Amino acid sequence: MPTQLMTQDNHQNDVRVKTVYNGDVMITYINHNINFEEFTQEMVAICRFLPDQVFTMKWVDEEGDPCTISTQLELDEALRLYEINRDSELTVHDSAEIFT
Repeated sequence: MPTQLMTQDNHQNDVRVKTVYNGDVMITYINHNINFEEFTQEMVAICRFLPDQVFTMKWVDEEGDPCTISTQLELDEALRLYEINRDSELTVHDSAEIFT
């Protein structure tokens, strides 16, 4: 279930994540030490994907380039750069795969 948006003070040690999906922008907070499976489940919950829905997660780096998050290593790199750059939030774009 997505993290409830409270006040900034309640999440001072968490990473603010701005998720963009299907024209909607949603804010959630994650722990710095989140693993890839937990992060994926957070995205499933916040975007309301079906449990078996295939989707792609991409974060936007400091140059505005989309970078895929498909492994723990890629998630760790996104969080590492978030910390180094002292960004206010980590922006993630989700897109669902549609099969016909």
